Amino acid sequence: MDLQLILSSLTNPTLLFFALGIIATLIKSDLEIPSTTIKFISLYLLFAIGFKGGQELAHSEFTTEIFLSLLLGIVAASLVPLYTFFILKRRMEVSDAAAVAATYGSVSAVTFVAATSFLEAQQQTFGGHMVAVMALMETPAIVIGVILMLKFDKESSGRGKLKSIFHHSLTNGSVLMVTGSLIIGIIADSKQAEGIKPFTTDIFKGFLAIFLLEMGMVTARRFGAFRKYGWFVAAFAIVIPLINGVAFAIISGLITTDPGNRFMFGVLAASASYIAVPAAMRLAAPKADPGLYIPMALGVTFPFNITIGMPVYYAAVKYVNFY
Repeated sequence: MDLQLILSSLTNPTLLFFALGIIATLIKSDLEIPSTTIKFISLYLLFAIGFKGGQELAHSEFTTEIFLSLLLGIVAASLVPLYTFFILKRRMEVSDAAAVAATYGSVSAVTFVAATSFLEAQQQTFGGHMVAVMALMETPAIVIGVILMLKFDKESSGRGKLKSIFHHSLTNGSVLMVTGSLIIGIIADSKQAEGIKPFTTDIFKGFLAIFLLEMGMVTARRFGAFRKYGWFVAAFAIVIPLINGVAFAIISGLITTDPGNRFMFGVLAASASYIAVPAAMRLAAPKADPGLYIPMALGVTFPFNITIGMPVYYAAVKYVNFY
């Protein structure tokens, strides 16, 4: 793998702000970003990604590649929780194993957003349909995680709640924002859409930097809660995303030759949800410990992906081709 690629990733300004957030928390600084501001920025990032993706889709035909990409996304979001659940069940309670499996089968919109910045640094683009792939991958993992818990945990209090979980996962704020923005981007008039381009494009990286600053502070605060679970979950939170990311970065080469799209497949398969899944699991799996699956996703997998993971997935795309 190209060492220059890793160095370029580690010196990305947005990533450096993430590191600043970690440092601020470790030295007990009083640096703080208002929660309302962070909520606005997170919604803005999802809006910008969704809208730009919709605009791209509006100018492209619905091809076999797009259909297969959507299908592969659903397959990835279904397979990952299935195989990881049986690995986790050997060392965890069923409810915890189901929650962690759903977390790693689902996706992180924030990691996806950070990946767009990485691709831009490599002077690469990706298809707008990948935003739709991300939105589709949110729900299947949650549903499969709940089904596995209901099957293997006979005392589960989540029994009978599957319909509510399915509804919640579809109406989750982050999913609704990115999906709605995607649809609006598709149907919006192109000339009028140009009028908001400075808002959706020019200031995007600045908002992303501030958002990752906050993510760094949150990540550092999660470290303490995570330590008590030991080496197994730490190793899982790195090795499993690495395997998934490399595997789907390579497998996606069977349906697309575009390096940006293949990279995004790797990132989506490697990412772990720490927003949508925890919200759903609080309802479906109240016995599952949020102090386990949230720190795994946010405290270990997220920083791993944006520092080491992304260069690895990009290298897999660069050096493994089927054409």
